[in-house]
Amino acid sequence: MPELWAGTDAGKAEHHCTAIDTDGRTVFSRRVPNDETELLELLGDVLDLADGDPVTWAVDLNAGGAALWIALLVSHGQKLIYIPGRTVHHASAAYRGSGKTDAKDAFVIADTARMRRDLQPLQETGEIAVDLRILTARRIDLSADRTRAINRLRAQMLEYFPALERAFDYSVSKSALVLLTGYQTPAALRRIGRARLATWLKNHGVRTANAAKSTADAAVTAAEAQFTAVPGEKTAAKMVHTLAREVMSLDQEIAELEALIEGRFREHPDAGVITSMPGIGDMLGAEFIAATGGDIAAFGSPDRLAGVAGLAPVPRDSGKISGNLRRPRRYSRRLLRMFYLSAQVAAMHCPVSKAFYRRKRDEGKSHKQAILALARRRLNVLWALIRDGRTFDVCLPGPAAAAA
Repeated sequence: MPELWAGTDAGKAEHHCTAIDTDGRTVFSRRVPNDETELLELLGDVLDLADGDPVTWAVDLNAGGAALWIALLVSHGQKLIYIPGRTVHHASAAYRGSGKTDAKDAFVIADTARMRRDLQPLQETGEIAVDLRILTARRIDLSADRTRAINRLRAQMLEYFPALERAFDYSVSKSALVLLTGYQTPAALRRIGRARLATWLKNHGVRTANAAKSTADAAVTAAEAQFTAVPGEKTAAKMVHTLAREVMSLDQEIAELEALIEGRFREHPDAGVITSMPGIGDMLGAEFIAATGGDIAAFGSPDRLAGVAGLAPVPRDSGKISGNLRRPRRYSRRLLRMFYLSAQVAAMHCPVSKAFYRRKRDEGKSHKQAILALARRRLNVLWALIRDGRTFDVCLPGPAAAAA
């Protein structure tokens, strides 16, 4: 039996695996539950069919329902390739028939792996990188929940107490959130008054007397500007109370999660190197490890990493049109965000990065273009630092420092 290519159309409860030979003929096709015993049996059957010849496995998911299957293949030393679902979708149009089945998708995955030579094998991800991917993904979810809760809170307040809604920035003011857990209506704020309200705020977690006093002054001033009770005020006030507590609870959970992320990130051998770059702290460093798997060698070159991060433009030339560069359609949004945000900070605080940014602006580039150019250069520097195992030094002579 010649070399085999086995494609798996992964799902939540079941997978479909199709194996083909060097001529593209189907030699094996089976649907299996997403269960360890069944998957091990599938692995053994395909390897028996290969009879000692190499098998290249391919999947259309690299997480989620395919995680157990990937872990089994990697732990058994199998060559595994990840083919994105979008690639499989577009490739399916080149095959006969307009129908879509799991068996056909598995065949397309296997045949794509057979014909293409530019696909990178999946490698085992370190425990720290997996933990950081889970923790940072959770942090993103909680941050999105917090933003939604604050937006709902402000929208609700705008309906019955617009003066108080305008009085504070609830995304940054903890004292304003504490206020809303006790007092939400104009009448209630007028009754308690400035002095008693400031004392109440101090007794409920507002740390400084100045913060309590300024919050009480702003709240009572807003209350004195409105004497009309809008219909539905009592119910709306209850919703505001609930939302304020929800935001405070999310703040506490995010703070605890960030402490976990920082501690786990610091256990990575490259943590010191990564955070030595101006503009990269523990959170952005953890995002970098989570998005790259913690091993830049898997990308092969900084150019490849730049392409994955969306920092390497690709040509869109046709006919007489040339030099038309655009951002690639597929790239890691998390990596791009990490490099963009760190470049923005470095452009303000790092002398070398500030000089590079200013030079790009003098060349006529917009702020966004200059930041992206800086991010691309900083990616090269970060790659070299991790490769050489040394930390960033703004005083370093030579091209490495100039490229920062």
